[in-house]
Amino acid sequence: MPIDTLKIDRSFVSDIDASLHPDTSKRPAVRIEAIIDMAHRLGLQVLAEGVETEAQHAPLRQAGCDIFQGYLFSRPLPENAMREWMRQRAAR
Repeated sequence: MPIDTLKIDRSFVSDIDASLHPDTSKRPAVRIEAIIDMAHRLGLQVLAEGVETEAQHAPLRQAGCDIFQGYLFSRPLPENAMREWMRQRAAR
């Protein structure tokens, strides 16, 4: 089965702003940037799951992430509601 997309797990995304907190040694944004760069060099798109805040979305977008999934955009929807949500977004 061909692979065309790499998914970044929400566990990485949830801590992406850890470097903003001076009392922590975590640097998940650096790891995410490396993952995105490596995936793009392999010709893959990158999807980040679990994006819930703009503080998570902004650095992912800046690092070149291609696709975003999470509550920042919408809660899970039944099929008909999802189709309507997509129609509204396409009209913007």
